[in-house]
Amino acid sequence: MPPTHVSTSVKDKLLALLNDAVRNGRLVKLTLSGYRGADATLKNVFVRSVVLRDGPRLSFVYRHTTRDITKNFTHEEGLAHVATLLAAEFQTANLFTTDQSAQLELRDGRAPRLVTGKPGPVPVPDTAHDHAKKRLIDPKESPWLHGLGVTTVDGKVAKGMEAKFRQINKFVELLQHLVRESPIDASDSLTLIDMGCGKGYVTFAAYDFLSRVHAKQLKVRGVEARPELVELCNRVAAENRFCGLLFEADTIESTALDHVDVLVALHACDTATDDAIAKGIEAGASLILVAPCCHKELRPQLRPPPVLAAALKHGILLERQAEFVTDAVRAALLEWAGYDTKVFEFISTEHTAKNLMIAAVKRRHSKGREELKRYVLGLAAFYGIRTQRLAEQLGLRLIQPQMNADGRR
Repeated sequence: MPPTHVSTSVKDKLLALLNDAVRNGRLVKLTLSGYRGADATLKNVFVRSVVLRDGPRLSFVYRHTTRDITKNFTHEEGLAHVATLLAAEFQTANLFTTDQSAQLELRDGRAPRLVTGKPGPVPVPDTAHDHAKKRLIDPKESPWLHGLGVTTVDGKVAKGMEAKFRQINKFVELLQHLVRESPIDASDSLTLIDMGCGKGYVTFAAYDFLSRVHAKQLKVRGVEARPELVELCNRVAAENRFCGLLFEADTIESTALDHVDVLVALHACDTATDDAIAKGIEAGASLILVAPCCHKELRPQLRPPPVLAAALKHGILLERQAEFVTDAVRAALLEWAGYDTKVFEFISTEHTAKNLMIAAVKRRHSKGREELKRYVLGLAAFYGIRTQRLAEQLGLRLIQPQMNADGRR
């Protein structure tokens, strides 16, 4: 249960200290931890003062398992929001100002308490909104980016490629985190395949990053149907002496896989995403990362219950529902196949509408497959789905035979 029944005296004192620090420019940061809310991915909230074009603000960074979300509030809104978070969702607050530190604890079964003290060496608060961010892929130290047209010859991001560069770094950030979660983290070798890799942006990024921080024996393979892109990527790989990076001309459906540790398929169209997932499962991948594109297969099959029929007569809502159902079924099938899955926004819709990612980490311990199977079948039945590509490839019939009165099918 969230800590809703708390003494207001110590909490109000902490809020008063925060208010004073904000008003007088002495806030260094506020950290909220001990989250007890409904979002299992949220870990912490960090608050600091920033100065934007519209004036002073409080910047809130919501630290989730696989991403950070930043929101900016006016001072009044921000202070009120901190009070709300402490009342309902967080058990601990650590406040740091230029002349004081304070820790608030609102633990269940314990008396609320506030401990204050002197801070350690603390720099003057930096209110700049845009920090020089250390990128995992540095444009000035990654000449392959120039070979692919992402940067200029002097290592600056080329005009019009800013969103692509952010996408590349976001992918590497996610890859770093998910590899650490997966069974392959401690291994001496790593094999990654990027299915439908296109121009190879994230394929190169994965090789560059992993070769520097992880595997002693690294093999990365990009599969792409267009031979001109394969030729370009192999040339750039050779120029950069990426000996373990190879591109080949093939389709996702016809590519043969042996052992794979990480399978990636970003924006594979329609059921090609299902083909990639199925091949990753068959090859024993410890980590599968897909960002689906197009959702044509299930839309004609949708037979929603009557309560949704009127809403889904609108084409745009039917299209979005088909996307939801398709990826929900994929995530459920991955769970049934032995993976822990996460579905999240890969990169902001400001940069691309194709922003959903499914990440699947191979489960270390078994989980009730029959219960997971019943969930998949129930989800499909709810929407009238009779066939689905990934289910077929995994050998799961969505329409189960009915039992006769004598117990025979």
